Amino acid sequence: MDAQPSPPLVLEKVEHEDGDATPREPSTTENDYEGQVEKTPRTEAAPPPDGGYGWVVVACGFWVCAMTWGVNAGYAIYLGYFLNNNIFPGATKLEYAFVGGLSISQALMIAPAATALSRQYGFRATMLLGVCLESGALIAASFANRIWHLFLTQGILFGWGLGLTFTSSIGIPSQWFLKRRSITNGIVSAGSGIGGIIWALATNSMIESISLAWAYRITAICLFVVNIVATLFMRDRNKHINPNQRAFDISLLLRGDFLLILAWACFSLLGYIVLLYSLSDFSISKGLSTHQASIVTAVLSVGMTVGRPLVGYFSDSVGRINMAGIATFITGLTCFIIWIPAQSYGVCVFFALVNGAICGSFWSCVGPLTAEVVGIANLPSGLSLVWLSVVVPCTFAEAIAFAMRRGTGPSSYIIIQVFTGIMFVVASVCLLLLRGLQIEKQRAITEGRRLSVTTMLRCMFRIQRV
Repeated sequence: MDAQPSPPLVLEKVEHEDGDATPREPSTTENDYEGQVEKTPRTEAAPPPDGGYGWVVVACGFWVCAMTWGVNAGYAIYLGYFLNNNIFPGATKLEYAFVGGLSISQALMIAPAATALSRQYGFRATMLLGVCLESGALIAASFANRIWHLFLTQGILFGWGLGLTFTSSIGIPSQWFLKRRSITNGIVSAGSGIGGIIWALATNSMIESISLAWAYRITAICLFVVNIVATLFMRDRNKHINPNQRAFDISLLLRGDFLLILAWACFSLLGYIVLLYSLSDFSISKGLSTHQASIVTAVLSVGMTVGRPLVGYFSDSVGRINMAGIATFITGLTCFIIWIPAQSYGVCVFFALVNGAICGSFWSCVGPLTAEVVGIANLPSGLSLVWLSVVVPCTFAEAIAFAMRRGTGPSSYIIIQVFTGIMFVVASVCLLLLRGLQIEKQRAITEGRRLSVTTMLRCMFRIQRV
């Protein structure tokens, strides 16, 4: 493996003989960090169709998200139920928090294995294995009578299934689109919002009217059927683009722009997971009923459903880094100006709707943003490293939140709210730095000069689509 840093890829416009200007991704080389940037041509893969069967792939990805991350978002309802009922004697709030953290962290930790399995056996076989693990985990969780049973089933096993299903499919819609890549990824990730709406309302209703055990079982059956259908209709374009499906391309870790994406991912998900799993119990701490708390959680998912495609749409028009940075910063801002003062049911619902529209922008932006920086051929490896980098933050995010909680009164969440807002603001600063770096690299290539850190810092605030 080349020990030198793998230089970033910068999108350029190339004029073809027919006059059609289309983006391409030339490779570049750097003599050193402040070194001379040179252009080096590379062979271009077949252009994506930007439509056709790609829309079927988008629909499949949408329902995969609904029946993976959407189902996982329903743990907020389970968590609120566990915290207010003595379901597992002796279990602590911290232990309940770890279940939700484990499911996400394990899903991301298994991403490199999912990439390797997809390369060896194909994405479809990997997805089918994941679907079986997800469904089996929830069936097993329905028989749990100790908290460690939930660690193994709804935490670890479900997380593995989610990771295999999601990771092996998340990059496929990007293979079918170029000009509409961000909005199609926004549509796909909006499936998480639809799933969150469905399972926030359905889970609470099933627990109250049937039982906790059958809530798990019915959920398992539904996700199995829908994910199997989506898996069978999913189709990739690997033979056209010849992607780099190495689980770990360590050379990417030598690139400053990619490291900024990793930092953005870590801080964003620290805030996102705390918000996702805390909002239901926060609502109860304000005196709302469990039904009202489930409505607040469902409205958060409504916001995600509407907001993620919009974030994708504006990413294509104003720039992917620009849109991701703006959405991330506003998410943090709303935590300070809406969530902290929230005292009533109406304000909680309003916050859930507004914040939900933008708090999950990471999921709709991470694929296109990573492709923008490392290139579409390196996307599987780049995403695997992104998922792996956030394992620790995802594992401990909600546990950290519960450790910061003070008492059970109306002010018990104030430290958690401040922490969440700060995480999103710091994440937006990472993208601001990435913005300056990308603009400076484009200018250095055009002007044939060395990269300058000083110029990069000035470029962070330059008005430009990037």
